[in-house]
Amino acid sequence: MAQLVDGISRTFNEFLLLPNRTSVDCTPATVDLRAPLVRHVAGEPSAIELRTPFTSAIMQAVSSPELAIALAREGGLGFLHHNRPVEDQVADIRAVKNFKAGFVFSDTNVRPTDTLGHLWELMERTGHTTAAVTDDGTASGRLLGLVTSRDFHPQRHDAAALVSTRMVPIDKVPHSGDDIALSTANARLWEERLDCLPTVDESGRLRHLVFRSDYTDNKRFPTQLVDDGKRLRVGAGVNTHDYRDRIPALVEAGVDALAFDSSDGFSDWQAEALTWAKKHYPEVPVGGGNVVDAEAFTFLADAGADFIKVGVGGGSICITRDQKGIGRGQASAVLDVAAARDAYRDNTGQYVPICSDGGLVHDYHVALALAMGADFVMMGRYFARFDQAPGAKVPTRDGFVKEYWGEGSSRARNWQRYGQGGRGLQFEEGVDGYVPYAGDLHEGLATTIAKIKATMVSCGAADLRAFKDTARLTLVSEQSFQESHATVMVRETAGLD
Repeated sequence: MAQLVDGISRTFNEFLLLPNRTSVDCTPATVDLRAPLVRHVAGEPSAIELRTPFTSAIMQAVSSPELAIALAREGGLGFLHHNRPVEDQVADIRAVKNFKAGFVFSDTNVRPTDTLGHLWELMERTGHTTAAVTDDGTASGRLLGLVTSRDFHPQRHDAAALVSTRMVPIDKVPHSGDDIALSTANARLWEERLDCLPTVDESGRLRHLVFRSDYTDNKRFPTQLVDDGKRLRVGAGVNTHDYRDRIPALVEAGVDALAFDSSDGFSDWQAEALTWAKKHYPEVPVGGGNVVDAEAFTFLADAGADFIKVGVGGGSICITRDQKGIGRGQASAVLDVAAARDAYRDNTGQYVPICSDGGLVHDYHVALALAMGADFVMMGRYFARFDQAPGAKVPTRDGFVKEYWGEGSSRARNWQRYGQGGRGLQFEEGVDGYVPYAGDLHEGLATTIAKIKATMVSCGAADLRAFKDTARLTLVSEQSFQESHATVMVRETAGLD
């Protein structure tokens, strides 16, 4: 007969945190939300640390390049989905990596003999308004000048005219050697009233562009997540079918972290794929999952996973539990896997971060997941509500909504994620619907972060490690739930002076 696991499968809704003593120096302003993303020696820092413990779900309806950029600016990490041709995912990775940086590799380049029509099409395609003019039209060619959208207009100037007729030649373009420090470059931008400062090597070949707008972004987004080259970090989802072709292309494009995307990661296929990835690309972090118990965590950690996602069937758009009868309440899964992670650390000296993926209905659920041991969270519905998500914004009688569909829905048909046999979905494990529109990610996430910091202060924790170590939980009865949800008649004030 089947083994009956001890305990009830519980959700975040069934728990509350008890307040702890708060010291005078524990305030929202001093709370540190940094979290380890990847495996590291216990007691030492992670090679990649999230500045805020949020990642976006590997979903078509969630993780666009625009959302990945917005989330990285807030200190989190977007994982771009894989349910498409490799070249399309690679293009999105490059779009994020090239979006901004201290030193930018130019992706909008022309020759002086190219036409203004070609230049305009290129600017439209890349979304950038400054183009480097090089001898061979590449990002590493000899720099001959710059041309920007202020130098010509497609309706005023002949599209057949040459770039050379409107470009600013190099002898009139302030530029620098490639050994300049970023602080010095930023100082020149302001002192010389420049929008862009190119850097060139000893042969005059273009190396980077430094933009004033990037300096402004650094001030506006002080917690942004960047690599050593000051480029925004971005992750990518991969599957266990075409990873031998997909991973090399993503690594070449500059991806910062990979995550195997499976509704059930406790499989030999995923262990095999993890082993291959870590053998061929040991320097690239690769996550595994999803799992719901200690045995599955240890299995993937032993296979080389650098972080492990926790959760099966708990997503708002997911119907795996209804269709297949597998899964576990998210709170129970996180508590069990967190204990296994700590035991693995004690036994091996290796700390493998875990990610709570799914079951996060309210903002305070994020705080509960972190208190229960999750190092960071992955969210789909939450991010699908924002402007930067790819779903269409649709007007309704009750206000705007955003399209949101699951990877197991007929719309997405992400058969690689679900082990149903064959190359296609035999039945749905997700639905297609809408979520309330929530505006800009920057504003929405700021509110959520403010709530989490306030919760941590009430629990007397100034960082996530202390939060995990000292948090106290209590189960919620139906009566205690009703106690805090008593009905209140709201006074009508319309028309009153």
